[in-house]
Amino acid sequence: MRRRALLSLLAGAGVAGFAGCLGDGTASPETTEATAGAADESTETASATASSEAGDLPLVVDTVDARGSSAGEVRIPAEGTPTVLDLFATWCAPCVAQMESLRALHDEFGDDVAFVSVTNERLGGGLTMDDIRDWWAEHDGNWTVGHDPDSDLMRAVRANGLPYLVVFDADGSIAWTHRGLASEENLRAAVEDVA
Repeated sequence: MRRRALLSLLAGAGVAGFAGCLGDGTASPETTEATAGAADESTETASATASSEAGDLPLVVDTVDARGSSAGEVRIPAEGTPTVLDLFATWCAPCVAQMESLRALHDEFGDDVAFVSVTNERLGGGLTMDDIRDWWAEHDGNWTVGHDPDSDLMRAVRANGLPYLVVFDADGSIAWTHRGLASEENLRAAVEDVA
């Protein structure tokens, strides 16, 4: 009987985890305030509490030698520059869709705003750094891409699903967050507020 209960619990956790990838736009009320959005997505803005308790920011993350990115390290948020942080995974279908609006906004704001996409996927078990580079190239990424296999960055910004976007102002405070697929219009408005 215990085994059946454990299997049910694990199955439920798996479904909840997958739903987080799809991004239904919900978040814990103590870290975000929901504002109006499209029926299938909601926009979230960071409250003052979330900004002051965002974790151990700034963080330094390893970067990947890929198109628009070079091997090394990047500070998140960038010092003295508004920053758009995109947390993604190569297995996440909404993360692929999010790349379209990120590319458009990078083309528009890339000279004034730092763009960084970071995956927390662990290498091994069939996933290599070349797989991440290939995914990046296939989806036309052309800005800094980072690798954070210990999920330090996800914890620091309290990400609760993928894709997860964070817009930081030039002072490094969180100005806007969004879990799930964000519309280009909503992301643009968040970037314009800090640019």
